[in-house]
Amino acid sequence: MKIKYISIYKYSIPMVPFTIATGTMHFAQNILIKIFTDEGITGLGECSAFPMIVGENQNSCYTLAKDFALLWKYKDPLDIECRMQELHQHITGNYTIKSAFDMALYDIAAQYQQVPLYAFLGGKNKTIESDLTIGIDTPEAMAETAFKFAQKGVRCIKVKLGKTKMDDIERIKQIRNAIGNAITLRIDANQGWSPADASSILHALAPYHIEFCEQPMAKYNDDFLPALCAGSPIPIMADESVFTQHDAERIIRTKSCHSINIKFSKSGGILEAKAIHQTAAAHSIPCMMGGMLESRLALTAMVHFAIAHNNIHFYDIDTCLLGHLEDPVLGGVTYNGLQLTATEAPGIGATVDESYLNALESTTI
Repeated sequence: MKIKYISIYKYSIPMVPFTIATGTMHFAQNILIKIFTDEGITGLGECSAFPMIVGENQNSCYTLAKDFALLWKYKDPLDIECRMQELHQHITGNYTIKSAFDMALYDIAAQYQQVPLYAFLGGKNKTIESDLTIGIDTPEAMAETAFKFAQKGVRCIKVKLGKTKMDDIERIKQIRNAIGNAITLRIDANQGWSPADASSILHALAPYHIEFCEQPMAKYNDDFLPALCAGSPIPIMADESVFTQHDAERIIRTKSCHSINIKFSKSGGILEAKAIHQTAAAHSIPCMMGGMLESRLALTAMVHFAIAHNNIHFYDIDTCLLGHLEDPVLGGVTYNGLQLTATEAPGIGATVDESYLNALESTTI
């Protein structure tokens, strides 16, 4: 099988502004890749650039995607390791746009085997349940949102923090008071706290029954993580500190986390995500499946990956519920509340409405 040509789309999705510690996103800066082969199989991949976290934006991804398409033209899409190594040799980092190309290759490979992606990855279908995330706002507004989530039957809420110490403590206090103790709360500081504040905030939040805290400090403060993990009353999950398997090895070796958040936009896609999962599993470090602001296309791929890997114990797969105002995806997983089950169609099992794509900026190489 050979790659004939690749179409690249600036797959922007309008959304309600979503705020985390490092900034606000006003639309989903996504890229869609369609890889066409000489055997009639077309693979789709999507990435979501979150500039404040990954250092990529939609424009940089679009530019590099054109380079990547030229590198892969007329080559074998089934040799995934070789194809991805070509991208790494072409340019370091830029894992977000690489993840879209990786995803499209896995879509092709699973379709070629005529199996759903989860089966291609060695898994069996099952139903998983995601949390639902609250972006940063005033304590009162966040508590009101949490109460509405609880009224709708949400059983696990993820709360974005990472601002001032007293405000963050007040946010959790008001949220817990609004929803009671039956609902699981997990928090994500998105690198927003200093080492000193991280320790004191975590101790102050201990009475509110927090499941874990994601990325309390900036990645450049990783040297402080071993002491924080040893003394924290709340388990620490590494997110921005782990992009690759080498990051995972370092963080685990130094006892710098209790768990790891895997995201395709950080890892460069499924291939490296598998390596991170394997490294974590070998050291009994549980993982979470997370994302940025992807549509249901990439979200469907996340579900396939999550159910195929037994060391993924936590699910933060609510990307298209974080204020997306349009859903142009056809097929794929659908939410039953916050429960998700993978499609049985070959490959990822999702595509995007052509009428939606026709209105987007695009190029074919």
